[in-house]
Amino acid sequence: MTESPFTHHRPAALALLNRCPDLAHKAAGFLGHVCVAVTISDKQRDWLQKLLARYGLPRLVEGAA
Repeated sequence: MTESPFTHHRPAALALLNRCPDLAHKAAGFLGHVCVAVTISDKQRDWLQKLLARYGLPRLVEGAA
């Protein structure tokens, strides 16, 4: 069964931190910031999408906070 896409950047970042113990230090720091950020930039959203895809997690839906 396929997981539902993420509807907000915070749970997407937290899922990566929880499920991917082999994250690079830079990626982990970025995700820590995204977990607490109220909004993220388009560039940050793109990097988050790439990390989600790399680790086989669902995408962040377009228009999500």
